[in-house]
Amino acid sequence: MAGPLISLTTDFGLNDPSVAACKGVIWRIAPDARLLDVSHGVPRHEIAAGAAVLWAVLPSLPVGVHMAVVDPGVGTARRPIVLRTVRGDRLVGPDNGLLLPGAERLGGVVAAHALEAQAYRLATVSRTFHGRDIFAPAAAHIANGIPDEAFGPEIDLSTLVRLDTPAARTSAGVLEATVGAIDSFGNVQLLAGIAELEAALGPIAGGDALVLEPVGAGGTERDGAIGLRWRLTYGEAGADEPLACLDSYERIAVAINRGSAADRYGLRPGRPIRIRRDA
Repeated sequence: MAGPLISLTTDFGLNDPSVAACKGVIWRIAPDARLLDVSHGVPRHEIAAGAAVLWAVLPSLPVGVHMAVVDPGVGTARRPIVLRTVRGDRLVGPDNGLLLPGAERLGGVVAAHALEAQAYRLATVSRTFHGRDIFAPAAAHIANGIPDEAFGPEIDLSTLVRLDTPAARTSAGVLEATVGAIDSFGNVQLLAGIAELEAALGPIAGGDALVLEPVGAGGTERDGAIGLRWRLTYGEAGADEPLACLDSYERIAVAINRGSAADRYGLRPGRPIRIRRDA
């Protein structure tokens, strides 16, 4: 029979040994585990971007142990935790808001425990690499069948850290939503779907002219209005033409056909965007 599944999502990148070190620790403890790399390209320290990745991918994965590390607070008082979901998955990582959006897509959190037991950590725990020293061992021991309560005390669910990510806001003729994630093509995923867009703008059809207005500083092709059209597919737009569409995760995406909207417009996770019809 196939071994237990452990998925890995981090901002470690692949240019240093960090990912390999975590995998090595897991396999030493749970040699039959199947390891699935979700992404190691989450923008560094961008907790909200990592949470958006988990939100998108976890419903597609089998029930398993999902280790996620985007942890700018490593070594501080932030808690290492394991969450158990309604679906039966375990999410392992820091209590900084990273895990909750994905857990809620799996039915919500049933229980949470602190990862405190020395028996399920490495013998020496560094202050700067809890991915290797705390989270990887915990994920492996959970995959081996160690119950959550063995790791440490149960946590009051109301005390779990939640991201301070503004919900999409609708008003007459305007949708304001936050950038959630950037994919490898430079497509910009907003934390809003078609329901929010149509609540603000009315029914949307292919070819409708829209205007996007990035809020705040940071654009590279200036922070003014961006004219584009609503498309049903990327290929409906011409080469190098900007567009908005519904992506494969049912969220609004801002894209450039065969280009990078993130690079052209300086869009990064956490930045607010306003969308209105082109008058």
